[in-house]
Amino acid sequence: MRASLMALALAAGAALAQGGDPALDKRATALEHQLRCLVCQNQSIAESNAPLAVDLRNQIREQLDQGASDQDVIDYMVARYGDFVLYRPPFKAATLALWIGPFVLLALGAVFAWRRIRQRRAPEPELSAAERARAAKLLE
Repeated sequence: MRASLMALALAAGAALAQGGDPALDKRATALEHQLRCLVCQNQSIAESNAPLAVDLRNQIREQLDQGASDQDVIDYMVARYGDFVLYRPPFKAATLALWIGPFVLLALGAVFAWRRIRQRRAPEPELSAAERARAAKLLE
């Protein structure tokens, strides 16, 4: 906890030393956490050290410095990189697989598991009288 407070203080000090606006930096950081790194794909651009993420962070800050709203920045990123750049893509035909795909896969997995369990529980066939007599003769 102490290390994170020191990191926060250092970041705030660096922002002030550069003449940055703390409110603008806060908006930029919030936007950076909403956008996915296109190289890493499992990190936000705020968390990624990939060169593309650094460029995207710089673009966000430049646009905010020029007076763009948060939505303007998001719209720009989506227009340039597609809905995949968003951690929460909008529900539309192009992103239908992103929203419904996991549920479809879960349902298919449940059906597959149910069928496998049901096949394993299939009752053993009953032996005929001749088969019982033969088994008894073998056991003697």
